[in-house]
Amino acid sequence: MPTRRAARHRHHVYVVALDDRVWNEPSFRKANPEYRHEKPLVYVGMTGLDPDLRFDRHKAGIQANRFVLAYGVRLMPELYAVYNPMPYEAAREMEVELAIGLREAGYAVWQA
Repeated sequence: MPTRRAARHRHHVYVVALDDRVWNEPSFRKANPEYRHEKPLVYVGMTGLDPDLRFDRHKAGIQANRFVLAYGVRLMPELYAVYNPMPYEAAREMEVELAIGLREAGYAVWQA
C-alpha cells in the first residue's frame, strides 16, 4: 500500500520531440521567434498518468494536443525524468518552468 506522500506525488511533466514539419505550422512558428534551428522542436505537458501512457493517448487522439497527434515522435525523458513524480501543483508550475527554460535554451516549445 502506498504511503500518503507517495499517493500525493503522482503527477509528471513530460517532453515530446516533434517532427521538424511542425515548424510549418504558423502558430507554432509564431510562438518561437528565438528558436535556434540546431535545437529540437518539443511539446511540454503535465499529467497524472505515466508519461508513456499519456504519449500513447496523445497519438491515439485521446485528449490529444494537435501538434503531438500530428507530429509527435517520441518522449525525451532525458529532459524531464529527474523531476518526476511530484504533487499536482508542483507539476503545474514545473510544466511552465520547464517550457520557459527550454525556450531560453533555444528549443522551439509548445506548452498547453
